[in-house]
Amino acid sequence: MDLETLSALSIPSTSKIVMFVIDGLGGLPFEDGGMTELERAKTPNLDALARHSICGMIDLVAPGITPGSGPGHLALFGYDPLKYQIGRGVLEALGIDLELDPRDVAARGNFCTIDDKGLITDRRAGRISTDKCRELCLLLEKIELEGTELFVRPVKEHRFVVVFRGEDLRDELTESDPQQIGHPPLRVEPRIPEASRTARIVNSFIDQGRSLLAESRPANMVLLRGFSRHPRLPTLPRLFGIRAAAIATYPMYRGLAKLVGMEVLPTGPDISDEFKALTENFKGYDFFYLHTKRTDSLGEDGDFEGKVKGIEEVDGYIPSLLALNPEVVVVTGDHSTPAALKSHSWHPVPLLIYSKWCRPDSVKEFSEKACTAGALGRLPAVQILPLALANALRLTKFGA
Repeated sequence: MDLETLSALSIPSTSKIVMFVIDGLGGLPFEDGGMTELERAKTPNLDALARHSICGMIDLVAPGITPGSGPGHLALFGYDPLKYQIGRGVLEALGIDLELDPRDVAARGNFCTIDDKGLITDRRAGRISTDKCRELCLLLEKIELEGTELFVRPVKEHRFVVVFRGEDLRDELTESDPQQIGHPPLRVEPRIPEASRTARIVNSFIDQGRSLLAESRPANMVLLRGFSRHPRLPTLPRLFGIRAAAIATYPMYRGLAKLVGMEVLPTGPDISDEFKALTENFKGYDFFYLHTKRTDSLGEDGDFEGKVKGIEEVDGYIPSLLALNPEVVVVTGDHSTPAALKSHSWHPVPLLIYSKWCRPDSVKEFSEKACTAGALGRLPAVQILPLALANALRLTKFGA
């Protein structure tokens, strides 16, 4: 069901929905016949919640397709990620409160490490400090480009945003990040002839950046991806009359939330700070998007045991969420990040939906194997929002 049709069914309510996104939640066993990170973790609170919920598995984009964080979250918020394709550059820029001009093309950047042969040895430059990232961004912002203003801003650790501002710039560009080690950075190519000039400008930035960073090992090169302009999406408040709030620490997720009309609430860097923000602001909003990142980062680092402990830490905060008595609780992830792969993967992600009005199924624990047998089956992630709204009694019937 498309968003406008769903919007027509929306009715006022005082009920509250909390969507808790455990980033990179899904996993894989490290050895044959073993357990995933979620199955290995001791999660008594999530397991107890699952026993009173309806459960299933979700595909964020489609079976076999590995989702990026942007498409994954858009699907969770009810937006078809194949229809609403949004580059990471815009999301990162909005997440650090950069105001984008209609002339702007934004890209997400990584500082990376290349060897003497020009091959990438670390796509994240050892996760340099944010202070070092800030210093290098100031260096890159000195680059001069043909008829183009340049803004380079730090995000966190090795991540940065670059914004190209000028007339007739296009975002139909390939990425310079091969997303593999052992390969050289790619040349940015135009996807359409009209983007040829923009590709030349971007490649000039990359080439000059390489020269400027030559002595800055491990951050001696840049990778760019997610070239994009600011889209104009229908927002959740307009569609459903809800006061929506986001609690997230990483800029990209804050940017996603702003894009769909959520108010981003101030919070500290830790999960305890996020739950404190949820408690302090609970009366003021109808819909909360609550995001925790650490599980994804540990998966990308290949740290299986660390991800297990990260999931266990998350589990410890479930009682404080339930103590607020939201009418609906959704717990899931935006994609799988198995430590065995050290990357996002195409595997479906566990889901539970708790409410007074759900029909609890036979699932006894929150895990991949258990949720596979849940009553929701395997469903597209875009169907979560209608289910959450229905369980919150925020939708009227369809048709006569």
